Amino acid sequence: MESALSIGARLPLCGSYAMPEHPQPRQAVPQTITSRDNPWLVAVRKSLRDPAAYRNGAPLWLEGAHLCQACVAQGLPVHHALLTATAWEQPELRALAQHAQKISIISDKLMQSLSTLESATTVGFIVPMPQQSLPQPLIPTVVLDRLQDPGNVGTLLRSAAAFGFHQVLALKGTIALWSPKVLRAAMGAHFSLHLCEQQDPQSLQALRVPCLASSPHAQQALHDIPLPWPCAWVLGHEGQGVAPEVMQHCTQQLRIAQPGGQESLNVAVAGAVCLYESVRQRAL
Repeated sequence: MESALSIGARLPLCGSYAMPEHPQPRQAVPQTITSRDNPWLVAVRKSLRDPAAYRNGAPLWLEGAHLCQACVAQGLPVHHALLTATAWEQPELRALAQHAQKISIISDKLMQSLSTLESATTVGFIVPMPQQSLPQPLIPTVVLDRLQDPGNVGTLLRSAAAFGFHQVLALKGTIALWSPKVLRAAMGAHFSLHLCEQQDPQSLQALRVPCLASSPHAQQALHDIPLPWPCAWVLGHEGQGVAPEVMQHCTQQLRIAQPGGQESLNVAVAGAVCLYESVRQRAL
């Protein structure tokens, strides 16, 4: 049986006919999938069981119209659009599906088998995994050191995109950035960021920007210190914080003022505060 990835690799991006002077969106004719053993559906279910399956060549599954729209907005390729018959009757979802190389209609039951939600969505995309990227120098960056919670990681990706930190560096031990739960939490931020996974602490040297760490035990307060730009904010494990071997690459440790007296902030909240302070100081 062919894999979904090999099938997708053979699908043409456009037809063999000559393109008109003002090309119109291609009107693909949807096919119907009725078997749970269809290779595309098998590949999606594998990615749901193993959040890091894409690292071994599995395609990515984008669940829901919002993620699919974010993918299309960045002009990224789409192997396959899967949607229910009800969704196909909705003009906006039909137009969204037309961005895919292949379109299939599946039953509500089959769509439910591809969902991580209690109420399954009605449309999803199967897309190729972007190639692994190397860290780029002199770019505002967020460094994730062994973060484990997909909600925290997805929220930090959203914050990075919102505050102009165009690169995210995930050190080894960090949850898979393209896992379904992180994708859902990030709400499309993946597609506007330069993402580098499974990096060693030494890779921070390649950034060639000052690395800053947030720590509740630091002497200097975040709002009292002029922050460099560009910079890299290093955010550590939810329970252990930034590892000592990573902290060695940081030029400053800064604490967030907490007059309410709480011991610490959730890492996603702390990260958002740090990124915003960098933006705020630049606007002064």
